[in-house]
Amino acid sequence: MPKQAATGALIGLALGDALGFPTEFNDVPSILAKCGPWREMELPKRAFVSDDTQMTLAVGRALRTAVERGPIGPKRLERPLREEFVDWYHSPENNRAPGRTCLTACELLTRQGRIWQDASQIGSKGCGANMRVAPIGLAPALSGEQRAGAAQLQSALTHGHPTALAASDLTAHAVHLLAQGTDPAALIGHLRAYAHDHRTFYDHTWLGDLWTRSQDPGAEQFIARGWDECLAVLDRLQEAVRTVSPEADPCLATGEGWIAEEAFATGLLCFLLFPDEPVTALRRAACTAGDSDSIACLTGAFAGAWLGADAWPADWAGRIEYRGDLLALGTLWDA
Repeated sequence: MPKQAATGALIGLALGDALGFPTEFNDVPSILAKCGPWREMELPKRAFVSDDTQMTLAVGRALRTAVERGPIGPKRLERPLREEFVDWYHSPENNRAPGRTCLTACELLTRQGRIWQDASQIGSKGCGANMRVAPIGLAPALSGEQRAGAAQLQSALTHGHPTALAASDLTAHAVHLLAQGTDPAALIGHLRAYAHDHRTFYDHTWLGDLWTRSQDPGAEQFIARGWDECLAVLDRLQEAVRTVSPEADPCLATGEGWIAEEAFATGLLCFLLFPDEPVTALRRAACTAGDSDSIACLTGAFAGAWLGADAWPADWAGRIEYRGDLLALGTLWDA
């Protein structure tokens, strides 16, 4: 039976989110006092998720809508993305401690006639864009150029900082590689090569004149700033995979995850410490001093893309919030 990478990644993302949501904003001693030993952390009986899963679903639905309308391009994707983000912004369920960048940008996106580049928060590289990008790495039939462009565009609607764009692109690429069967041990090497190859490529087709809102002298310098920060955190990640004790808080090695490149690296570190123990990886990610739900949702996306739908305990997967919506997208892309 095929591994169902899309279903595995989306369910894993939501499980990580639900496991980390109650521990976000707590330090590790407080989490251990509340939850007991980290290797025994249990999913809450009512497995509520945060805005991380809500916005992942928004990106997934927008992508599905765009693909149904024909070959995917920036205009075809921007419209449904914008509609989904505005719907999320107005939703009564948008009460899960959403990030300020997303709220500010989405409020601006609600205004008719405003181009998205003027809504984008060019100074923000919060993790809110790469925590939601997994669907772009999972949807079949996207070329490499479309995947990179779509990953950066969905970031740019809210988080326009070059590091947010690069980290979103890198996250989608990692999810895609794992879903395709790339050995986790070789993953960092592939990601470094990808970052080097894209370091000075600013995609005007997908991003338009976004870079002109920055202080950079040109588009290449703008985007290189983001890739350079991602390459620096990949160096830290490579060292951490070799040297870090699984018993130590992963945030000490690769950062607390409030910003894009650190959320990507720390989520990936938790997966790479336990590539064949997905539940242990999620528990390690949720028991961290930093942005626990975003770190754990990224860990869940990586683990689920690598191992597939069978990675997750049935009783956990069966009670996750938004399960029907997650399965609908996963089933579509796994088919």
